[in-house]
Amino acid sequence: MKAVVTVVGKDRTGIIARVSGYLAEKEINILDISQTIMQDLFTMIMLVDTVASDITAEALAKDLKSIGEELGTQINVQHEGLFSSMHRI
Repeated sequence: MKAVVTVVGKDRTGIIARVSGYLAEKEINILDISQTIMQDLFTMIMLVDTVASDITAEALAKDLKSIGEELGTQINVQHEGLFSSMHRI
C-alpha cells in the first residue's frame, strides 16, 4: 500500500531522523518527501510504500501517532487512494 504521512508541529531537532528511522526499521520505503519550516512550524509530507513491510495500516498509524506525541507533533497516515479517488467522477 502507498500512504501519505503528514507531520506538523513546532520545529525541533530530530523530527525527520525519528520518523524516517522508524519507517526504515519497519521496512517502509519513502518514495517522496517534502519538508519546510514556516516561521517555527515544522511541516513534512511523505509518500511511503509499505509493500515490503508486514505492518498493518492500523499499527502504522498507531505507532506514528505515538511518535508524534513523543516529538510534540501531530502525525497522520492516509491511504494514497483517498487522494486519487477525490479526482474521479
